[in-house]
Amino acid sequence: MKYLIVGLGNIGYEYENSRHNIGFRVLDALAKASNLVFTDGRYGATCELRIKGRILVLLKPSTYMNLSGNAVRYWLQKENIPVENLLVVVDDLALPFGTLRLKPKGSDAGHNGLKHICEILGTQDYARLRFGIGNDFPRGCQVEFVLGAFPPEEEKLLPEKLERAGEIVKSFCLAGVQLTMNQYNNK
Repeated sequence: MKYLIVGLGNIGYEYENSRHNIGFRVLDALAKASNLVFTDGRYGATCELRIKGRILVLLKPSTYMNLSGNAVRYWLQKENIPVENLLVVVDDLALPFGTLRLKPKGSDAGHNGLKHICEILGTQDYARLRFGIGNDFPRGCQVEFVLGAFPPEEEKLLPEKLERAGEIVKSFCLAGVQLTMNQYNNK
């Protein structure tokens, strides 16, 4: 069984440690834990993680956030992966920092990356792992907050949160969305 795990983010040094790039960071942590290296390819950087008979194609799109759907569609088709085996890892302003929520489907909640994926795939019925980045910003400063770096006190906590997100990704592929939600969403 094959799965496409997409970490949303923006390419380029200026975005590297931004809150908006937490999807990239989750995939980087997953790859690093298994000594995998991403290879640049069409529409993004990929690597394959194999666990218990499953193949997880990890994708960091190179299309920029607002055009993420192009990369998702291309890799689903290229790898012949059904939408049911798609998991998108995304930052979420509505959740407190470090909160992780797996959902089997849902709206884009104003997230431009999810919005484009929904438009291109023609459905909202794909799993997403929302990584809370909080919303501690003054009115009108959302863009600066999302594109800004985590403060040092949050950055210190990130390795543990990234590892937990990796556990959720693996569980999604091994146990399915419902069991994984039951195990991880309430903690």
